[in-house]
Amino acid sequence: MKRLLVVLFVALILFVAILALRAAGQTSLQGPAAALPTFTLDRPAAAGRLAGALRIPTVSTGVPGTRDVASFLAMHDYLAATFPRVTGTLSREVVADLSLLYTWHGSRPELPPLILAAHLDVVPPGMDLERWSRPPFGGVVDDHAVWGRGALDNKASVVGMLEAAESLLATAFTPTRTIYLAFGHNEEDGSDGSGAAAIAALLAERGVRDAWLFDEGGIVYDQMIGVQQPVALVGIGEKGVASITLEVEAAGGHASMPPVESAVGILSRAVDRLERSPMPTRLDGALADTFRTLTPEMTWGMRVAFANLWLTRPVLMRQLTAQPQTNALVRTTMAPTMLRAGDKANVLATSATATINVRLLPGDTSAAVLAHVSTTIGDARVHVAVDPGSSWEPPALSPTDAPAYRALASVIRAVYPEALVAPFLTVVATDARHYAAVAPYIYRFLPVHQPRALELIHAPDEHIRLDTYEKLIAFYRGSYLFSTDPGR
Repeated sequence: MKRLLVVLFVALILFVAILALRAAGQTSLQGPAAALPTFTLDRPAAAGRLAGALRIPTVSTGVPGTRDVASFLAMHDYLAATFPRVTGTLSREVVADLSLLYTWHGSRPELPPLILAAHLDVVPPGMDLERWSRPPFGGVVDDHAVWGRGALDNKASVVGMLEAAESLLATAFTPTRTIYLAFGHNEEDGSDGSGAAAIAALLAERGVRDAWLFDEGGIVYDQMIGVQQPVALVGIGEKGVASITLEVEAAGGHASMPPVESAVGILSRAVDRLERSPMPTRLDGALADTFRTLTPEMTWGMRVAFANLWLTRPVLMRQLTAQPQTNALVRTTMAPTMLRAGDKANVLATSATATINVRLLPGDTSAAVLAHVSTTIGDARVHVAVDPGSSWEPPALSPTDAPAYRALASVIRAVYPEALVAPFLTVVATDARHYAAVAPYIYRFLPVHQPRALELIHAPDEHIRLDTYEKLIAFYRGSYLFSTDPGR
């Protein structure tokens, strides 16, 4: 017995030593910061120019035929008048009637170009206008922030890109590689083939290939697991989307004589089965890259845990699936979003339908999800179909060992020296997916480090702090400067 205890004790010591050695062997993957020249921004004037853009209600309602074309044309005119050096130097084209494409010709057009993407449209302010402390389209500027719909999503990027370009043109700067500024007009309603999709198609027609593309996505986040520093999350991929419809038909009749099973009841049980049987979890791809990058920067206990996922994975997965935000990173999610049945209280519905919004983890397909849904429901009376017009597969992940990613990370490190940089999976849809044919190097990052930033997007009292906006402009200025190095 004593010999057995000694053996077990030695084995335990060796086991602990292996865990510790794996943690101790982690080396930082953080690259150097770019050496960016300093510049002085007239913060009140820049805030005023952004505020002017926020006063123009370029709203995407999601309802066909309701777009206020005049507001988008007014935005075009406002940007042209507000940034005269950009207007006079860059070529500007209107694409698909309401989108804008600026071309900043580089001195070496044979190099892969840089595309900076953003969108002109915003979501509606919502029905509860009393929840806004300032008017949603007032463009109010106070001592701390610029307030209004689009302040974060995504007019700050549109105006910030032009602000940065205007400041560099004042120094007679010419980029080495050609730079495109691509501003779509319908990102918020799913983009129906116009907008960013039309810009991407135009660039493809002109032979653009191997481009770098920076679009909105992750932000500088303060609450990443295991690390004490803020983390700039760069989306190297995004989830796909599938809109699945469940439909049940029945005879109908008077509600005073209901059948044993109604269309509504059959449909409700089908939805319940789906919620009880989610898609399986996976820890791979972009999220695995996130943890691999951050593990060397974690506190010792968390570093031990993440350096030994072969042992700790089950515990970690239970933690990740316990919260909606992190659960979305490890599985394809299915959310019932719309239910329709009946039109009168005393009449049995002859049909009942449910819409399931599916967000596809890279590696999953809409066909695989459709099979899972049909098998899980297991009821031939429930007709299951995918709406091809509202569905797309997950785009390919972009590499983290590419010059484009290194250039982006180096600019982030220069502008946000307090932050780590890590790849990430963007769980929402962006315009970036439309550019896959012209840009194999796509990275999604919204240069914002601000308390409650994610909570404010699409919410009342959306605003961007003045110091946040100044750094956003510095980021785009740095992107122009550092990405022009042909060696990167």
